[in-house]
Amino acid sequence: MAEAAAPVKGTRPEGAASEADASKKVREMFTQIAPRYDLLNHLLSLQLDRLWRARTANRLQSILIRPDAVVLDLCCGTGDLAFALARAGKARIVGADFAHPMLVRARAKSAPLAPPPNQSAPIPMLFFEADALRLPFSGASFDLVTSAFGFRNLANYEAGLLEIQRVLKPGGTIAILEFTEPPEGLWGEFYRWYFSKVLPKIGGLISGDRSAYTYLPKSVGRFFQPPELAALMSAVGYHSVDYRVWTIGTVALHTGLRAK
Repeated sequence: MAEAAAPVKGTRPEGAASEADASKKVREMFTQIAPRYDLLNHLLSLQLDRLWRARTANRLQSILIRPDAVVLDLCCGTGDLAFALARAGKARIVGADFAHPMLVRARAKSAPLAPPPNQSAPIPMLFFEADALRLPFSGASFDLVTSAFGFRNLANYEAGLLEIQRVLKPGGTIAILEFTEPPEGLWGEFYRWYFSKVLPKIGGLISGDRSAYTYLPKSVGRFFQPPELAALMSAVGYHSVDYRVWTIGTVALHTGLRAK
């Protein structure tokens, strides 16, 4: 009988022996690739990453159109999802990431969005350097917490879900956009070939760090299938958990509510 696979608890980059090691290696990895991160996201996804973020914002519009809503975009990277959320409504958007060079780029990208000095403006978008497992925010602070392609990189998924739950207001929404492996078949085989053979070469050539783009397909292969992540979300206390799979089974948007 084949040995059962070990439960997925959190990301484990090569050489990481503990959660602390995993977190350190992920931070170092994203620090290294930050200068070419946006270019590679758009290039390697064939621009589909823009569509996925816009579609996510559209799904969450009932919250985003509220001027009193406060939203945290977790593992925000250079801020692309945060900006998509801001364009979709009037909610106040806050970004958080633990890789400082990513936040430098997010803040630089937000500068052109500011109005002239003589015009009144909403509170500017803020970006905080913060670990997703130990957020520097009070409990029940946010109406919505999102994460696009960052949750998969947490060293402990259950702890991440519980920390998000802590900072959500009662009845608040969680939304996780993540890669997932498509089912078996011709498309699935092509996807796995591209993801494991082509993507690391292109990503390594442009970013100068092939290991980061070798880690990407490995981390997706180890991550939950959509029903598994939905089950974990329900197990830690979220309700009305749902997910939508897009682009021939390559990405999934999970949503859920914190109990009131």
